[in-house]
Amino acid sequence: MSLPFDLRGLEVFLAVAECGGFSAAGRRLHMAQSAVSQRIATLERRLGLTLLHRHERRVSLTPEGEVLCRQARELLAQAQGTALAMRELHDLVKGELRLGLPSMLGSYYLPPLLMGFKARYPGIRMTVVEGGTRSLQRRIQEGELDLGVVMDDARDDTALTRRPLLREEMVVCVGRDHPFAHRDAVTPEAFFGEPLVLFQAGYFHREFVEGLARQHRCEPKVDFESNLIPLTKAIVRQGFGITTFLRRVVDDPALAAVPFSPPAWLDLALAWKAGARLSRAEQAFVDYALAHRQQL
Repeated sequence: MSLPFDLRGLEVFLAVAECGGFSAAGRRLHMAQSAVSQRIATLERRLGLTLLHRHERRVSLTPEGEVLCRQARELLAQAQGTALAMRELHDLVKGELRLGLPSMLGSYYLPPLLMGFKARYPGIRMTVVEGGTRSLQRRIQEGELDLGVVMDDARDDTALTRRPLLREEMVVCVGRDHPFAHRDAVTPEAFFGEPLVLFQAGYFHREFVEGLARQHRCEPKVDFESNLIPLTKAIVRQGFGITTFLRRVVDDPALAAVPFSPPAWLDLALAWKAGARLSRAEQAFVDYALAHRQQL
């Protein structure tokens, strides 16, 4: 459907109605009087209506002009609101970002990064969701999340675009009274000889342990499963099992962090759906996170 008017034509019409004449409207709009008159004549011709009574020194609205005047004000107000919203998004005054994080990263590694980004872009609303790395990957692929931090591996390589974000050591976590606490390092074989407290399947923590077990042909003895870091630490403190964490997570004086022998490293990446066009807010976060990843 082709409209018989445009926003500029309505703006000129409102100026004439409010100023009471073509000359005054021209001065407000920085237009020649003849150009104003031509705009109004074109609008009336396209609508097939007379919108203004022309008097010698002024104009007044016809009944049809009164109706258009009310409608035009609403339309222009909506258009201006839309333009403002787009400008705010362009300037990143406003926006929304849905980010998925593993619990270890969300609690121990990424808060400074998130707060720094929020300080730079205070108008962007951030929703942070905790989950296992496989669950986060699925939710990104299905559009429930915009971005997420996942394991930087080759699986589902075509489904996600990844950018390396963090490489951190995975260490054995034991109570201070455990024999491993006094070692310089622990072999995978010795680690798998102990009762383990592990995250459930689908979390990078569990995948790391299962991958290590396959590599060394060991069978994990899983006595407890919990995705709650405080509960896992409590179980380890009480001597009911041991676990593995990213090094920074072992921040309890009653716990000891002991390296694997050889050292074990975990690579994590910032990811989004392959082929997806990032919004300005999403691109801003990707750029900020990658620029500050050395500080993690």
